[in-house]
Amino acid sequence: MDIINMIVAAVKTINVWSVLDILVVSYIFYKAYMLIRETRAVQLLKGILLILLLMPVSNFLHLTMLYWILQRTITIGVLSIIIIFQPEIRRALEHLGRSAFNDVHILENKEKMEEVITQIVNAVYNLAKTRTGALIVIEQRTKLEDIMSTGTKIEGIVSSAILENIFVVNTPLHDGATIIRNDRVLAAGCFLPLSANYDISKKLGTRHRAALGISENSDALVIVISEETGVVSLAINGKLTRGYTKDKLKDILIRIILIRFSKNNSFKERVKTWKRKVNSK
Repeated sequence: MDIINMIVAAVKTINVWSVLDILVVSYIFYKAYMLIRETRAVQLLKGILLILLLMPVSNFLHLTMLYWILQRTITIGVLSIIIIFQPEIRRALEHLGRSAFNDVHILENKEKMEEVITQIVNAVYNLAKTRTGALIVIEQRTKLEDIMSTGTKIEGIVSSAILENIFVVNTPLHDGATIIRNDRVLAAGCFLPLSANYDISKKLGTRHRAALGISENSDALVIVISEETGVVSLAINGKLTRGYTKDKLKDILIRIILIRFSKNNSFKERVKTWKRKVNSK
């Protein structure tokens, strides 16, 4: 009866702000789960939940030694969590920063965007035909200046010719990643962080692991060409999908960038675009 009375009393105190508080906290937990799902952090989280579950059980059963050990484990647990979950915490903060601030580097308009993507896709499939390995990173909202500093700066306009030339076998820049921002090839021969995911297929080589690594730490779109099979893959948000046709790759790149383009256009920029359309008529 005491428990029922407590529940009834709690329900009576619920107001609009309480509901809002619950919704906000639920959303935070949901986003946190989405960031760590299908990573090693999920298994670590299960271990932490098990410890939290064992504490009241051990206390209730008067297992003094076990309770003491679990208590000390929780005491140093905060620091341990920060160390263990460092990659996930970094991803979460970067995701929050991208969402909160519109410091966006995207193509100026749809026509320009489609032309750049066409040049990239043409280069990709010309390289795939000859089974020339390649790694192309299309920068989105997360800046990749630290990655660019590991390679050679180019600052050239995107074209299929320049991309194909970069990845010619036995040339100085072929064995690294090429970074593209807007309509510019910024750098080539760059080193990317390898994925820490141990569940990746053993059939995938270093290029694919590097593509996954940078996609886990940023929102970049990463195109990979296998030099063994010529298969084209795309890495986004730590996920790798393979076997793209030319039309399918072009379509998905345009769709992704268009969505981000429309989301991040400010109201002022939309008005300017609308005025240009009106004046052109």
